[in-house]
Amino acid sequence: MTRSRIGGATARSGAVAAGAVLVLAAVAAAPAQAAGYRYWSFWESDGGTTWTYATQGPATARPADGDTIGFRFALSQGTSDTSRPSAAPDFSEICAGVEKKDGSKRVAVVVDFGGPKDAPAGEQPPAKPVTSDCAQVHEDATGAEALAAVAKPLRYDGAAMLCGIAGYPARGCGEQVAEGEEQPTAPSASRSASATTTAPASASGGESGGGPSFGVLAGGAAVLALGGAAIWKARRRG
Repeated sequence: MTRSRIGGATARSGAVAAGAVLVLAAVAAAPAQAAGYRYWSFWESDGGTTWTYATQGPATARPADGDTIGFRFALSQGTSDTSRPSAAPDFSEICAGVEKKDGSKRVAVVVDFGGPKDAPAGEQPPAKPVTSDCAQVHEDATGAEALAAVAKPLRYDGAAMLCGIAGYPARGCGEQVAEGEEQPTAPSASRSASATTTAPASASGGESGGGPSFGVLAGGAAVLALGGAAIWKARRRG
């Protein structure tokens, strides 16, 4: 009987260890397969000459009179490689001739639709790839309200994530794109533009709709590894 129990424990230990190896291998391979996410990023410039990646979404950001905000559609892996709007945040040029009125503010809005390589499968960027307009909105208006004043129609998903500007793109919303794929793999439904449009939540641990996150896989591997160690100790005691 003792020999039988030890043999069963050995078999189970081997199976658990093999499972842990497979899970760890999947975790290690997953990041290498991801090319990034296709989405609208949000930029700010407080009267300066350079773009700064926004730390909050356009629905909560409240630019001041004289500020410039920008939106860029691109395929990006994160904030470090996200493409900036290609037009300069030149408020004086964009809002030239627009006088400030009482109870309102002027916000320069730059929209960069990206290039063909950024476009979802079956779509092309508008003929005019970059637009710049001066939005005159009420003093307490958000960046989203300034955008809506000059670039309708806007498209949002059910989680209030900004998906399309001036009708582009016509479909999809922040999809993850695998390495070598032109067609997006799965929509990301967890990032809300009411909080931020700087990066998809699935890039920082949220659900992407395409399978378990890195944290889930790593946790599973840890559980399997611990289970294997426990069986090995029990075998030694036996």
